[in-house]
Amino acid sequence: MRKSLLLIVLCCVSLWSCTKQESIDPFATIKPEESRFTKIPLVEGLNEPMELEVLDNGDVLFIERNGKLKLYQAASTETIEVGELDVYPDGEDGLLGLAKDPNFSTNNWIYLYYAPAGGPSINRLSRFDFKENLLDVNSEKIMFEVPVFRGCCHSGGSLEFDGKGNLYLSLGDDSTPFESDNYNPIDERSGRPENVDAQRSSGNSNDLRGSIIRIKPEPDGTYSIPDGNLWPVGTPNTRPEIYVKGNRNPYRISLDQRNGNLFWGEVGPDAAMDSMRRGPKGHDEINLATKAGYFGWPYFVGNNKPYWKYDFEKQESLYEFDPKAPKNTSPNNTGVEILPPATSALIWYPYGPSEEFPMLGEGGRNAMAGPVYYREDYEKSAVRFPGYYNEKVFIFDWMRNWIFTVSLTENYEYDTMERFMPSTVFDKPIDMQFAKDGSLYMLEYGTYWRAQNDDSGLYRIVFSEGNRAPQVKIAADKKVGAAPLTVGFSSEGTFDPDLEDGITYEWDFGVEGGKSNDANPSFTFEKAGTYQVKLTAKDKSGESSFATLEIKVGNQPPSVQIDWKGNRSFFFGNEAIDYAVNVADAEDGTIAESDIDLTITYIEGYDLIKAGHEEEVLSIGETYINQAGCKACHAIANESVGPDYTAVSEKYKGDVKAKAYLANKIKNGGGGIWGERVMPGHTHLEDQQISEMVDFILSIADPNRGGKLSARGTYQLENPKSSEGYYLVQANYTDKGANGISPLTTTSQLMIRNPKVMASNADQLKDAARANGENVSFVKYTADNAWLMLQNIDLNQITRISLEIDPTNTGGKLELRSGSPNGKLLGTTEKLSKASRPNGAKGGWFTVEMPIESTDSVGDIYLVFKADQEVSIWNTFQLNSLKFNR
Repeated sequence: MRKSLLLIVLCCVSLWSCTKQESIDPFATIKPEESRFTKIPLVEGLNEPMELEVLDNGDVLFIERNGKLKLYQAASTETIEVGELDVYPDGEDGLLGLAKDPNFSTNNWIYLYYAPAGGPSINRLSRFDFKENLLDVNSEKIMFEVPVFRGCCHSGGSLEFDGKGNLYLSLGDDSTPFESDNYNPIDERSGRPENVDAQRSSGNSNDLRGSIIRIKPEPDGTYSIPDGNLWPVGTPNTRPEIYVKGNRNPYRISLDQRNGNLFWGEVGPDAAMDSMRRGPKGHDEINLATKAGYFGWPYFVGNNKPYWKYDFEKQESLYEFDPKAPKNTSPNNTGVEILPPATSALIWYPYGPSEEFPMLGEGGRNAMAGPVYYREDYEKSAVRFPGYYNEKVFIFDWMRNWIFTVSLTENYEYDTMERFMPSTVFDKPIDMQFAKDGSLYMLEYGTYWRAQNDDSGLYRIVFSEGNRAPQVKIAADKKVGAAPLTVGFSSEGTFDPDLEDGITYEWDFGVEGGKSNDANPSFTFEKAGTYQVKLTAKDKSGESSFATLEIKVGNQPPSVQIDWKGNRSFFFGNEAIDYAVNVADAEDGTIAESDIDLTITYIEGYDLIKAGHEEEVLSIGETYINQAGCKACHAIANESVGPDYTAVSEKYKGDVKAKAYLANKIKNGGGGIWGERVMPGHTHLEDQQISEMVDFILSIADPNRGGKLSARGTYQLENPKSSEGYYLVQANYTDKGANGISPLTTTSQLMIRNPKVMASNADQLKDAARANGENVSFVKYTADNAWLMLQNIDLNQITRISLEIDPTNTGGKLELRSGSPNGKLLGTTEKLSKASRPNGAKGGWFTVEMPIESTDSVGDIYLVFKADQEVSIWNTFQLNSLKFNR
């Protein structure tokens, strides 16, 4: 039975008290709409933020991995550097953990977990004085040090206090996964590096690594051991500090301040597939410990899925480990041999879809645990979260960029979960904490691992129970251009969730005297430079929020046009098409054709890649790389977790076997070329996607390889390879930059698709629905005047459309209109019904022809259904495909 059911029982006993509570908190049991939450940027462009602490005055302490301690000052909204430690920043080490003492307001103590620079190879937990907004590095009280194997993996490092003043610290297994095929590292061979065997750490009761420890800090800088840890003080071959054992990389932990429940996200191994003789594929975990325990690594993962005891010398699998009686017989183990029974994860999920928790999606993964919320523990502020989130734990994933809230049963077992703020963008969330006023503060790491990311930052999420701040949208008709640059700005999409309020606008164009109160102003930037434009929207009650936009003045983007002599939407088998790419740039003058990039690529399947904005245009391959999350580990030009793509491209330049080799690496994983790290396999990606990704990487050092064509010529189209394939014609030119503004790229695209278009691939639908089912592609028209729309269609030389239909039990005709559902009529069918079937057939699909008027322009077309009898969701007119004929 859920805890919330207890509330219902109490309401029945005391109706007055529940009614009173509901009047205080109208969202005690009703889920608030997302518009009641506002995500406010406080500071952005951080350098690898790690953990935060919100102080009682609203200031926020946070650390960056390179050793810096920073303070966001709420009163001034300024961020200052308040301390720095000399750290070893390689691998996954550096300044990792931060916690303020429960009595910080009186003793000014903070705790830091970090890797000191130089030797020996240790990580250290220390207490420091933080007074007058400065870290006193000379006040350091070293509490303990952990010997580590530097330069590899899994440092953990999260610090948190519970409600009783106990300090928890998470420690990773300090082991490489890269020499065990991404399964469990239990290599016991002599002469091997120590970090290939996690049994020496995570499975070792006498080692702090691979654990979450629990200690009681004492005033003199030492610590004592609280009752209830996994092994009592004095137990031979154990460390009494250990509360939880069997961790791989518990990267973010949190404590329920009321009952002491410990939550953490466990970053799991990378094996993409189950192995019959090695063990399960990799899973990330959300774990819950209500008491001390052993949580399985390196012998189990997920819900105690067992690995095999594997003899690396003989390459033989001996037996599966037993979660009821785990046994550590490694010669590298200095602790007890028999470990406690393994405890299952609360939530677990692999790279691919999760059978148990499908709502978590698929792809890269990096599980983390956030706080448990209790409304009454915070001030009665206007921004605290509602009672709907009482007793729910916030979990998040660094790779998948989502936040979920999880409800538990009265026995602290998994009950339900739901996405939190699903329409809001989060960029690699890495820590979160509720402030004294009940608002949620969070750090976001940003796109690239081991980089100072523009999209990293500190944010605050506030809730509005009554009046809500406006939701601000800012746009401009151009963001770059030569000086003087006149820009039309728009606030379209800005709205007040409380509809009765009016909105006033305050624009600041980043220029002295550059202000406006218009909703959609125009402003001219006279001088070259980069300008931050800010739009603040305020309602009648004084609630406000803002958004910003960057305008670059001094460089006019190039113009790129593709002159394609054939139909600009469809191909019709073997045909030679003349083309020319015409480029002009105001600053560059005459353009050499060799500087123009043109590629024509055939793409299997219907997965159109759109051109980006003028100032940031991506190729097909780079788009796929972004979608797959690869840039979390690989940057274009700077080394991250893995090698940068420029270095890879240079290494394999001119190698005719490189494409096949790299495609296999992406698909199946591998390593050893760029150091110890092994890239996990990406078996969920299509071969076509991987091919485009490799083409992009190899083209960095060799832009003339592969499909680059001359800027003018003749291209031979071939017979259709797929009923849903298309040719992507993509031309781009990067100018040389001007007036201090960096080079700009403009791309022009044509997507020349198969003339047979499946109805389910329509760009928009109205009163029509895509049918569900495997290998089903038809659309159901469910009302009179229902329509489907196809974007940017060239009807030049197209004289008729073949429509594959099934009227079922209704009837009517289909009309083709240009520009809108009521636009110019280009064609129509006769009245159609089941009586229209050829040869008296009783059911199934049949084809009808619609003669149409050809046009020379490219635009949107609408196929509208005009019913002549009743239509409903049960009595529909069905369309399977459209074939455009010359």
